[in-house]
Amino acid sequence: MKQFRKINTLTGWLVFAIASVVYLITAEPTTSFWDCGEYIATAYKLQVGHPPGAPLFQMLGRAFSLLALGDTTAVAYTVNAMSALSSGFTILFLFWSITHLARKIISPNDEFNTAGLITITGSGVVGALAYTFSDSFWFSAVEGEVYALSSFFTAFVFWAMLKWEESAGKPHSVRWIVLIAYMTGLSIGVHLLNLLAIPAISLIFYFRNYKPAPKGIIITLLTSVVLLGLIMNVIIPWIVKLAGLSELLFVNTFRLPFNTGTIFYFLVLGALIVWALHYTRSRGKVVWNTIVLAFTFILIGYSSFFMLIIRSNANTPINENQPDNAINLLSYLNREQYGDWPLLHGPWYNAPVVDREDGSPVYKKDLRSRKYIVVDRRKDYEPVYDPEFTTVFPRMWSNTDAAHAGNYKKWGKIKGTPVTITNRDGEKEVVYKPTFGENLRYFFDYQLNYMYFRYFMWNFAGKQNDNQGFGNDLNGNWISGIRWLDELRLGPRSDLPESMQSKAHNRYYLLPLLLGLTGLFWHTNRNYRDALIVTLLFIMTGIAIVVYLNQVAYQPRERDYAYAASFYAFSIWIGLGVAAIVQMFRRFAAQKTIAFTVSAACLIAVPGIMASENLDDHDRSGRYTARDMARNYLESCAPNAILFTMGDNDTFPLWYAQDVEGIRTDVRVVNLSLLASDWYISQMKRKVYDSPPVPFSLNYEQYKPGTRDVVYLTNDERIQGAVDLKELFGVIHQNPKALQIESTYGTLDYFPVKQFYITADSATVVNNGTVPPGDAPYITDTIVWSINEGAISKSSLMVLDLLAHNNWERPVYFSTTAGESAYLGLTDYFRLEGMAYRLVPVSKPSEDGLSGHVNTSILYDRLMHTFSYGNMDDPGVYLDETNRRMIANLRNIFGRLAGELAEEGKNEEAIRVCDRCQELMPDESIRYNFYMLTMAEIYMQAGAPEKGEKLLSRLLDLYTQDMEYYLRFPRHKMQQLDFDMQQALAVINRVSMVASHYKLTGLETRSATALERLYNNYLNVTGR
Repeated sequence: MKQFRKINTLTGWLVFAIASVVYLITAEPTTSFWDCGEYIATAYKLQVGHPPGAPLFQMLGRAFSLLALGDTTAVAYTVNAMSALSSGFTILFLFWSITHLARKIISPNDEFNTAGLITITGSGVVGALAYTFSDSFWFSAVEGEVYALSSFFTAFVFWAMLKWEESAGKPHSVRWIVLIAYMTGLSIGVHLLNLLAIPAISLIFYFRNYKPAPKGIIITLLTSVVLLGLIMNVIIPWIVKLAGLSELLFVNTFRLPFNTGTIFYFLVLGALIVWALHYTRSRGKVVWNTIVLAFTFILIGYSSFFMLIIRSNANTPINENQPDNAINLLSYLNREQYGDWPLLHGPWYNAPVVDREDGSPVYKKDLRSRKYIVVDRRKDYEPVYDPEFTTVFPRMWSNTDAAHAGNYKKWGKIKGTPVTITNRDGEKEVVYKPTFGENLRYFFDYQLNYMYFRYFMWNFAGKQNDNQGFGNDLNGNWISGIRWLDELRLGPRSDLPESMQSKAHNRYYLLPLLLGLTGLFWHTNRNYRDALIVTLLFIMTGIAIVVYLNQVAYQPRERDYAYAASFYAFSIWIGLGVAAIVQMFRRFAAQKTIAFTVSAACLIAVPGIMASENLDDHDRSGRYTARDMARNYLESCAPNAILFTMGDNDTFPLWYAQDVEGIRTDVRVVNLSLLASDWYISQMKRKVYDSPPVPFSLNYEQYKPGTRDVVYLTNDERIQGAVDLKELFGVIHQNPKALQIESTYGTLDYFPVKQFYITADSATVVNNGTVPPGDAPYITDTIVWSINEGAISKSSLMVLDLLAHNNWERPVYFSTTAGESAYLGLTDYFRLEGMAYRLVPVSKPSEDGLSGHVNTSILYDRLMHTFSYGNMDDPGVYLDETNRRMIANLRNIFGRLAGELAEEGKNEEAIRVCDRCQELMPDESIRYNFYMLTMAEIYMQAGAPEKGEKLLSRLLDLYTQDMEYYLRFPRHKMQQLDFDMQQALAVINRVSMVASHYKLTGLETRSATALERLYNNYLNVTGR
């Protein structure tokens, strides 16, 4: 036993070292896209991130950031390193968990021979390293996100419960239970996923203390679910809710200072805990004493959330939802900003709303009255649906987006049953209500198969590529590497065209899956109790999450990272699969030889293949794209600018750049999604770093929750032409009821026009640099535009407020990726100055279908001299789909500049821009696509025909390969490929037309021949 413990300990730390070194070497050196920029920025300065918060992650991240030794450019890597080391510890505890479970079968009496030691150790090494190199876990291990640290807590508490099992009945074994409770409480400050290990932990407790029986197992499972619900729905929210009620009582009723009720509540809670501990100890109530201790340590861990209240009261630059008191913290924890979704009972996506009921009131601290006042009573806040259109276990429920309905119909194959209803206008209408069978089809086909088992197979069978999947055969599917199997599922797999060759094309030949299934069956046969425990962990962290999330189709990004703990559980069986194979072959040779041979073979065949296949698409070292793109957004703006952004990827990296590296802190980044919130508007009205307050004119009473959440737009026949925007806001300030109307739905705010104008003084806009002197002849003293929507949100209202009162004093920009809905019809007055459009009082014609016009001198200087490009020119730097999307946008901007320069007769500059674009974004790093057609035509137009012909020839080759590949698919799959085929034909046709126009005889002949052949084949296979 002593020898085993020594080997087990040393090997565990060796596996930890391997995993940690791999993750540290492959970690991204700076921020990544999505939430990482926000997490790193909030960790560095202990700010308040998005609900429900991750205060422990932030505090640990702050501690790790100190390792940067004042170098702000190294801060992101130190936080990423925290994820890497957390993941390394996850692998350590996985190894020890596997060896613990294997030892109970191989050496149940703790009598070890050499073969047994090799088998147990080999099982742990293979299983732990398989998870080390798995796709989803490796992805999270190398970036500053919460999932790596959350995985550590899951691995630790599962291992700790196995240690308790080992020492149960011995003196002080209860310390393991208390430690688990403490770590569970701490994990709440990172992510709630760790709580899903509770049912598996409960089974360990049951099997150790009781003789197993079906009834006992069922009771234990039900009890564990109750315990899980108690923590999630009672302890986490009600500890804070009771604090909020106490605060309201003491402040609003007893008229005591703010926070008095909260302090009193926690003092009373602490006193009750002390009394309960003393009482249970003095009376010898061991079980109840343990329960009180566990509850106490959960609270101690959970207390990390005090950091959010403390830092929110400090008015940090990032202060999402502003949870500065117990009342606001409850709303923050409940994620009220994101809404709710049904689980056990709820409406169909097309359910008619028959009534509305009140929601919970919104309170705000009022310093003048020294009370908490209700700013929004949320009258008629929650919709009530027609009972006939509700169901148990609703999977197709979202009515917020028309795209959701279309995707429900696609995945559920909905025909529905007709139901006649009376709509809001009192007219009869037939609505097709989905059937419960269609509901289940959507659940199994999309939510379970596509959004879980597809990810599961990514990790243990193989992955097609890293393009987000939307249900077709080209992107985001699992593969095996076994040609006949993959072709049976997804069509032709051999000779992939160059454009579809991906570093993320990973083939494991089903070996991890088969080894894991072997381990599962062997484990079940040899120790069904432990197998049931691991199965429960697997289900609760996988399928149970699928049921709980109730996801709509489609998600903004792939969600495999949410199920990493489920893949952790399966990796236990991968490890046990080694022991199973050793047991199978033990009669064929010496046991020691078999154990060593099988362990070595499995090590090479599973984690070895996984490591070799996954390394190139998980190595983020040398990639600075997200940080440099953020810098480019900010450097696109003039000093003291206001930059409107929309999504995570054009906001969070910018927060990182400003808050951590101090890049362009004079620019105020205003996220349009958050601008619909009162707390965010109020924060924008404060000075932050070098940026003065945003000049909004509306006061809090005019934009508080429930006020002007929506402003309807109508065309009043009495008003001819556009209306001065400033006058409209003047009416809001002086006589708001003039822009309100009473309806059956309450008081509605409206504007009587859809066409607006603001004025500009030509001398002012030239003197302050808004308009270069060369564009002075194009200045218009009145900007007139229309909003062709029936209503605008509070966010858009605040943008209009800014435009009405800015008076051209501060430059106003919109990010190029914000989208048309964010531009409010202003695109005729946009000037492209980099990765952002500047609003200018200049009306110049722009290219068809493109926003704004181009000022070539400004854009040329920024693209050619100012911007940074994050090593995207290095073929050795891996660029995933998110990076490639951002780069496609950048190629488009280069093309627009080059085209405008060519139109201006600046051919040399146009050619230099095209050359620079290909130098920065070469074909070897990011395959050429249709955006490069513009470049090729500009080369021809600007007098560089050799370069143009070379680029056109390359595009012809790429799209010919694509089309030939599509045509190899079976006829029944052609419909899903139709858009791709038509795009390929369009590019080939365009190449042929350009070649003909510029008399490139050889290319013209080749492209025309290819087009005729491929088009005829297209007609044949599609039957058109």
